[in-house]
Amino acid sequence: MARQGRNDRAIADYDEAIRLNPKDAVAFNNRGKAWFDKGESDRAIADYDEAIRLNPNYGVALVNRGRAWQAKGDIDRAIADYDEAIGLNPKNAVAFNNRGRAWEAKGDNDRAIADYDEAIGLNPKDAVAFNNRGKAWFDKGESDRAIANYDEAIRLDPKLAVAFTNRGNAWVAKGDRERAIADYGEAIRLTPTAVAFINRGNAWLEIGDNDRAIADYDEAIRLDSKLAVAFYDRGRAWRAKGDNDRAIADYDEAIRLDSKDAVAFNDRGNAWLDIGDKDQALADYDEAIRLNPKYVVALIDRGIAWRAKGDNDRAIADYDEAIRLDPKHAPAFVNRSIAWLGKGDSDRAIADSEEAMRLDPREARALATVETP
Repeated sequence: MARQGRNDRAIADYDEAIRLNPKDAVAFNNRGKAWFDKGESDRAIADYDEAIRLNPNYGVALVNRGRAWQAKGDIDRAIADYDEAIGLNPKNAVAFNNRGRAWEAKGDNDRAIADYDEAIGLNPKDAVAFNNRGKAWFDKGESDRAIANYDEAIRLDPKLAVAFTNRGNAWVAKGDRERAIADYGEAIRLTPTAVAFINRGNAWLEIGDNDRAIADYDEAIRLDSKLAVAFYDRGRAWRAKGDNDRAIADYDEAIRLDSKDAVAFNDRGNAWLDIGDKDQALADYDEAIRLNPKYVVALIDRGIAWRAKGDNDRAIADYDEAIRLDPKHAPAFVNRSIAWLGKGDSDRAIADSEEAMRLDPREARALATVETP
């Protein structure tokens, strides 16, 4: 609220400055920045437009307008503004950094990294640029390079919470949950956001500490009670503890907040199935698949529910579709093998079990538990 008040006062001051001098490009740029900080991207762009009209070589206003376009999701316009700012001043490190973020938003991590390289070359003490380059390397699957960049970002700015969060994500990708938890803890100490608590909660969940996970999800929900993913993740933790009733209650809330989350419907279906309510489970799997017809896991889970109801034909139809969508998904073959056994078709069951083990030898354990008719 204090920041909001500062922006309001700043806008009032810039209004007066513009009234006194309607040709003051800096005042228009600064008012645009205040509008942007208030979340008013359209008003910000209008002011940046005027600043640039008054001074077409105003690189700062071009960069700022690019940020506003990016906030509105218009990445191409953002890049055009950054291009022009760089053309005016090829040593504008901020423009390179921002253009890198725009390329990353378009999924072009190579161009993003090239721009971050340039930004860092121009300003080797820019912690944010190192953090951003780390994120681009992470998105390319290069966790070690990502961590090296996050290390440098943190060395340059030990209070950059986002770098700790991102490094935590990279440690998770490498399977080192303990280091991830340490980094998420530092991010929380610096900036205790709901997302930071969710990240640490997820790491606790992955190492089997459900109680600590729930405590972190509780805190995330306290900070932001409209964050659907916090309820969803807490539901996962309750289910891991075997408390399906609480899990379902959290999935209910997650779905109320985000009724298009296919994963939440699927996982609620699993909880219903765990407590023996096959019809409720099927209804949730149906909705998950309606929302995402290519959701292989939901097709397999619905197949399991059909099989639990004794309908092997419908189960096989779902496994067929899962395999059509992902011919290398071993669990789909495992489950179809079990359904074929349920129908007394040993030859097809054996063929599917052999394919499952070819794709993933670990599936032999699942198949070893299946009784032949």
